[in-house]
Amino acid sequence: MAITASLVKELREKTGAGMMDCKKALVEVAGDLEKAVDWLRQKGMAKAAKKVGRATSEGLVCVAASDDGKHVAMAALLCETDFVARGEQFEAMANKVAQAVLDGNPADADALQALVGEDVTQLIASVGENMQLGKFTRHSKTGENDVIGQYIHANRKIGVLVDLQCGKPETASREEVKELAKNVAMQVAATSPMALDADSLDPAAVEREREVYRHKALEEGKPAQIVDKIADGAVKKFQKEVCLMEQPYIRDDKKSVADVVREVAKAVGDDIKVRAFTRIQLAAD
Repeated sequence: MAITASLVKELREKTGAGMMDCKKALVEVAGDLEKAVDWLRQKGMAKAAKKVGRATSEGLVCVAASDDGKHVAMAALLCETDFVARGEQFEAMANKVAQAVLDGNPADADALQALVGEDVTQLIASVGENMQLGKFTRHSKTGENDVIGQYIHANRKIGVLVDLQCGKPETASREEVKELAKNVAMQVAATSPMALDADSLDPAAVEREREVYRHKALEEGKPAQIVDKIADGAVKKFQKEVCLMEQPYIRDDKKSVADVVREVAKAVGDDIKVRAFTRIQLAAD
């Protein structure tokens, strides 16, 4: 595979490594971008431990909820410039897309396109700027014990929905629990966790992290008998960084998110479980 300048540039943006190091990494792994990231990390040349995408699109993330609160939808509509994103026509269309997700519960992007694609096309013709549908999700309560928390960042480029499940229906209506749902959603918006907890983390991601640090330790000349211990320690640190329940709470980093959930559960005298979350960010679409 040819090592193009654009490929080298993309690797530099992902890792912060030097141009020549990036080119060498790509040559070593026959142009495989992900393997090149790992190669640089193993050599200690990458400045970032995870991929960080640059924002390539403007737009809005919007939320729509049913009157009874049993269903909440969230969707992103993308455009080329912030000027258009701040316009009334675009905002109205973004809200319409979220409402279509709420009402129509589309199974995939094609189904959503069938619901609102023509409307978006007409707005493109009117405004004169390209637009496209972004990611979307629809959360539904499974019973009266559930709470759906939501958070839309001030710039409306990040949105989060979080599902909590309480032991008793009356707990779900408590203000402390609703506030907890919102705070957990804010946590997800700020930290972009990969998974809810260690059990739900992709095993391939864990193994990849383990191998990176094993090779890194070997490259640094660490004794073979402690390489696995170093890798295990790195995996535990990785899980704490990317698993929501293990992350330090953004409002008090002496506590984990799990600690905060337990505190609220104790205060209201009931069990509370974080079941799921969805995070939509424009730069990630």
